[in-house]
Amino acid sequence: MRTKTLLLGGAVAGPLFIMVGLGQALLRDGFDLGHNTLSLLSNGAFGWVQVLNFSLSGALYLGGAIGAGRALRQPGPGGTWGPRLLACFGLCMIGAGVFRPDPAFGFPPGTAAGPPTTTSWHGGLHYTFASLAFVALLGAFVALARRHARHGHRGWAAATWTIAAAMTAATVLISTAAELAPVNVFYVATTLLAFLWASVLLAQLLATGTRSTATVPQSVTWR
Repeated sequence: MRTKTLLLGGAVAGPLFIMVGLGQALLRDGFDLGHNTLSLLSNGAFGWVQVLNFSLSGALYLGGAIGAGRALRQPGPGGTWGPRLLACFGLCMIGAGVFRPDPAFGFPPGTAAGPPTTTSWHGGLHYTFASLAFVALLGAFVALARRHARHGHRGWAAATWTIAAAMTAATVLISTAAELAPVNVFYVATTLLAFLWASVLLAQLLATGTRSTATVPQSVTWR
């Protein structure tokens, strides 16, 4: 598959996940963004929509990571580990879609408030894949921010570092105070922003068409 096509898929992945996820959050009965994460949408009668959302978006990110690996051929921070970690992120998103989380915090309707009292095997795998996806994306941001900084792209580097810091803060907060609505909203918003930024970084590679973020040649031969 052509590099430009792969990068285009990765650029679409974030907006696709956000639109489908938030659309369900607004339309499905009983879902509350103040207390429910988007993962819980995988449950219920229309849970297959979110399962497909996770899986398709993950596949597009995976393809985008392959395209990024081709575009960033030069060794150094971000050139090797950025695409590799983005690929891990995409694979883990697929895994998070295949294995559904346990119903919790009142969703789907009829579920008891609060976290589940027991964790099923598929719920455990879902949160394992989701956690690994978060770690992989955070690592990819660190690697790519370093590359942008090395090539003098301070604005891109600063934005990527800021989102990485917000991801870290959101993870700490949700692990200690998940029952608080502002914390849950901040976590969901930060997660969606991170997904969108991953697509923005891939779209930037698509727009410049470079094999290195250091220069922008007038003509590029894509593989």
